Amino acid sequence: MKARPLAKSDFDQIVQVIDHWWGGATRHLAHPIFFYELGQLACVVEEDGRMVGFLFGFLTPDAPPLGYVHLVGVHPDHRRRGVGRFIYAWFEEECRKRGCRQVKAITTPGNEGQVLFHQGIGWQAREDADYAGPGRSRIVFTKNLTPPWVD
Repeated sequence: MKARPLAKSDFDQIVQVIDHWWGGATRHLAHPIFFYELGQLACVVEEDGRMVGFLFGFLTPDAPPLGYVHLVGVHPDHRRRGVGRFIYAWFEEECRKRGCRQVKAITTPGNEGQVLFHQGIGWQAREDADYAGPGRSRIVFTKNLTPPWVD
């Protein structure tokens, strides 16, 4: 497997396959802002020249910045083969290089697979009852990053 920056042709392919990969109508989450304006940490994972995963992430303007994972997809035929771990490791390293001390992602309650995955790769999970507005709970994942000079 190899990760590389997202190209426009990759974005175009993602919006065509994401509903199938996620098993429902999620194309609206692949907003073009995550390619055009916030795409510095968007990538695809390829295996044998074929896209098997992608991640849309970005940095917040905070000092130090926070690395935020907006959307991740793994081809259904390649799940449980390390693609998710690989793409998150790539993202964490890219964030570390850019001075991030923490990374973050969210999901909705009931997504136990995502909770278990994130916990399995060292992220903390907590439920925030009003994260998305009154009564709109979210699971917030965070991971503190080791500075590059400590590794």
